[in-house]
Amino acid sequence: MASQRSQRGLDWLTFFAADVQTGFGPFIAVYLTAKSWSEAEIGLALSVGSLTAMLSQVPAGMLVDATPYKRLAALLALIAIAGSAVLLALFPSTWPVLAAEVLHGFASCVLVPALAAISLNLVGRKKLPERLGRNGRYASLGNAAAAALLGLTGAYVSGEAVFWFTAALTVPAILSLQLISAKDLEARIKRARGSGSGEGGIKALLLQRGVLVFAGACLLFTLSNAAMLPLASAGMTHEAGEKANLFVAGGLVVSQVVVAMISPWIGRLSEQHGRRLVLLAGLAVLPVRGALLATLSGPSVLLASQALDGLTAGVFAVLVPLVAADLTRGTNRFNLCMGLFGLAVGIGATISTAAAGAIAAWMGYWVAFGLLGAVGLATFLLVLLAMPETKAGRGIPGLEEGAPAGAQAAAQPAS
Repeated sequence: MASQRSQRGLDWLTFFAADVQTGFGPFIAVYLTAKSWSEAEIGLALSVGSLTAMLSQVPAGMLVDATPYKRLAALLALIAIAGSAVLLALFPSTWPVLAAEVLHGFASCVLVPALAAISLNLVGRKKLPERLGRNGRYASLGNAAAAALLGLTGAYVSGEAVFWFTAALTVPAILSLQLISAKDLEARIKRARGSGSGEGGIKALLLQRGVLVFAGACLLFTLSNAAMLPLASAGMTHEAGEKANLFVAGGLVVSQVVVAMISPWIGRLSEQHGRRLVLLAGLAVLPVRGALLATLSGPSVLLASQALDGLTAGVFAVLVPLVAADLTRGTNRFNLCMGLFGLAVGIGATISTAAAGAIAAWMGYWVAFGLLGAVGLATFLLVLLAMPETKAGRGIPGLEEGAPAGAQAAAQPAS
């Protein structure tokens, strides 16, 4: 059993890693808008980072699977994210910003599976839903705290100070990482590394119906969701100038408070009623959020939209690694599966930010938000009609504890 010291170390690592990541995304949109970048230019910059992450997800997942040094992978990713924040603060011009986005995109696609691998190897598969719910709570609290502090920093100090503060937050994240004992991870890492890729190898894993449908859901979800807050933030900046940092920060705080409240409950509910029902409940919010932003505007609308976002974000934060763990029982392909889902997320984010920015510039914000909401509805329908239940013992014969990936693939029911 993992020591309390390691458990607490993971709690605070999750908290501060979320702090660090909060400095990117919507704050970049506000920062670059204040520097006279257009919506299309901002969308392009964000898409470069998303494209980098998209191309790196699967190789990064395979790398994290292959290495026994999960903590080292997380450490190097945190250092790289700090470097990208410093680059943004120093040089807000085209090429440095694009370079920072590339560095951040690569580092993020290593950090996410590394943290998931540490969680899995610390507690094991049976306790993973509870651990992921706990991770979700600490991550959301970290996001909320950082959003408030970074919003105040951007509004009352400078846009550049947001990224200096972001870089500084990697220090407590690294200190928290050192609290996690390597001995608490060794046994499960050694056992997983001896499992191979399961019956049928990597090809069988990648052709599983559950993997393919969930990857499609991840792509469409991010296509709908990724551009909503950056686009709303850019619109708010035109109305309120740099004070928009406060409204963006308030929206982020509201979203993360919701995630903190519901994450442990999501972990428990997914164990009691299965993954699919919880996923559908989270996805039902997306078209509502798109319609809200398409028809109304102002700070109160942004806050309400972010409260809805918290519901969906909480569901995906818990279910992405949990479904990956379900679909890779008996194999050493957990992070490869995470990488595949991350690839789908990257494709969705790349299209979302670039397309929504261009549509908003050419046809108006309401059209862009309406289309994003329509994609959210399509995501819900995909899961409703095609997604199998992945929890062991529910819905798919063969998805039992320890069943190899090839056996799981063979057990997928016909549509």
